[in-house]
Amino acid sequence: MGNFDISGARVAFLCTNGVEQVELTRPWQAVKEAGGKPILIAPEEGVITAMENDWDHADSFEVDVVLGEASVDQFDALVLPGGTVNADSMRLAEGAADFVRSFFEEEKPVAAICHAPWILIDAGVAKGRTLTSYKSVALDLKNAGAVWIDEEVVADGNLTTSRNPGDLDAFCAKLVERISVA
Repeated sequence: MGNFDISGARVAFLCTNGVEQVELTRPWQAVKEAGGKPILIAPEEGVITAMENDWDHADSFEVDVVLGEASVDQFDALVLPGGTVNADSMRLAEGAADFVRSFFEEEKPVAAICHAPWILIDAGVAKGRTLTSYKSVALDLKNAGAVWIDEEVVADGNLTTSRNPGDLDAFCAKLVERISVA
């Protein structure tokens, strides 16, 4: 992940049931290894169940903070893991779009992978951005006014995006780098 030190950085991971496990666990580990503190935020308290390849149930993860009790002021960065079910559910979760938008208003680092950029549309922050995502989300992002490109990692201002789990090495490295310079 490079030699970036993010000691003391509090990084929000916003997701729910159906999150693609590796898109949660790999960035989570990268944040921890660089000295940051990852914090799981979900719409409801308790545990969320991750998925593997959008199909197979994987591990369960304890929710640290309920979305309705979370504030941008508590965090230094935001990670939006993918997973089709997770990403679609987050678009409908009360307060999720506002929470995401607040990170853009504060110009704090935001990283989204795979289907997660869907919520950028609902938050009203996709327009004018250059980004990437899972290929099936490309047209939605273009229709929202974003410039979509097919690259493993794209950084535009405070936003970092990647396409899929195959891009996780580049995604995690860029995520930690962006937090370190924020």
